[in-house]
Amino acid sequence: MKQRDFEQRHQPLWLQLENTLAGYRKNAAVESESAGLIEDLPASYRRLCQHLAVAKERQYTSNLIARLNQLVMACHQRLYQEKSVSRSRWLEYLFSGFPRALHEQARFVWLSCALFLAPALVMGLGSYWNDSLIYAVMSPEQVLQIESMYDPANRVLGRERGSDTDLQMFGFYIKKNIGIAFRTFASGILFGIGSIFFIVFNGVFLGAIFGHITRVGFVTTFYPFVIGHGAFELTAIVFAGAAGLRLGHSLVNPGNLSRRESLRVAGRDAMKIMYGTFLMLVIAAFLEAFWSSSTEVSIAVKLAVGGFFWLLVLGYCFLGGRNQPSANTHTGGRL
Repeated sequence: MKQRDFEQRHQPLWLQLENTLAGYRKNAAVESESAGLIEDLPASYRRLCQHLAVAKERQYTSNLIARLNQLVMACHQRLYQEKSVSRSRWLEYLFSGFPRALHEQARFVWLSCALFLAPALVMGLGSYWNDSLIYAVMSPEQVLQIESMYDPANRVLGRERGSDTDLQMFGFYIKKNIGIAFRTFASGILFGIGSIFFIVFNGVFLGAIFGHITRVGFVTTFYPFVIGHGAFELTAIVFAGAAGLRLGHSLVNPGNLSRRESLRVAGRDAMKIMYGTFLMLVIAAFLEAFWSSSTEVSIAVKLAVGGFFWLLVLGYCFLGGRNQPSANTHTGGRL
């Protein structure tokens, strides 16, 4: 292909990139006219690199090669800056965006909390007073397995594991926890009924375990084990339920919007919660695999650290993001 034909074919892309990058250098906040191109900048950058390689291989004029090389360098710099902006946005989300999203959807968070805690409390007290009630939600084999894990007569808590096994358990806990949270969240698409079911079911299941283990007297092993990672895991389940309830509410009561548009808006709100929820579950899995199962830490230290984690999580959720403006007040409230 002749150079003139090559330039005519690809000139529109080069000009568009030059105009976009020139506008960005003049004003970093310029987004309106070039938003579509900026979103596709990585793909355009790859095409531009191919054009430069072709120009060099075919020994086109030095002016064209210099122009393309300069444009490639400018695109590379812009992409690098975009990555920095993306990192800063994630930091902003972690420090204020996530708790602010919880404040904006406070009524769904509180509803999810009630749906989780009320059945857990009822089932916990029932299992404590009636030793046969736990078999309504668990098989005898499961009950024996749980009892054996927390039996104070054991030399170690659960089963003795090496560091490699701890790492494998870390992956297992991530898969298990995120699977529970995702089902609780995604089932909200069934007009919220699915989320309600999973929230209540998890409350009943965990309440039964707490009540039964307390009844058989394994509190010195059980509570030090669960208190640490429970601060992140249990609250994350509640938050996943809140996100699912937000989806369900958008279908039950779309307001002036169509159900499709209402669901789209709700999905955006819900994902602001779910990003933080997934991170909390990763932290919970790490603590469960490497901290909670450790037998080298005393009970008092585990209880103290676990109490600190609960204060940290609750303080973060209640106080974080309060000085930031709310982006969505029509479904909001405050924690």
